[in-house]
Amino acid sequence: MLKEILGVADDPPAKRRWFHDDFFDLFVWQSDGEVTLFQLCYGADATERALVWDKARGFFHDGPPGSQEVISRFEDAAAHLPEDIRSEIRQKMHEYAGRRLAVTSRRKRFRRAAWQKK
Repeated sequence: MLKEILGVADDPPAKRRWFHDDFFDLFVWQSDGEVTLFQLCYGADATERALVWDKARGFFHDGPPGSQEVISRFEDAAAHLPEDIRSEIRQKMHEYAGRRLAVTSRRKRFRRAAWQKK
């Protein structure tokens, strides 16, 4: 189950939030309550793969693409996320899954920013 890590510095004008469990790290940027960017890092140690969506640039995927199972696993893990975030990320994940072939991978491995490291 994803739980929020508190005390994450904002990225003005956006509010930055971090949710974590043993399989996922979800980083969300919100501006005026709207999700404008998210990074969903996943895998055994959540350091090698990331689905990224940016309102201005669309989808990116870093690392080897995950299976369809990632979506169902996210559905279970996201049960206690705030509703607005859960529904937005869920919708984007299904959109990505429906057009996965059109989304390019940027890197073989996801590189975290300094503030994203545990």
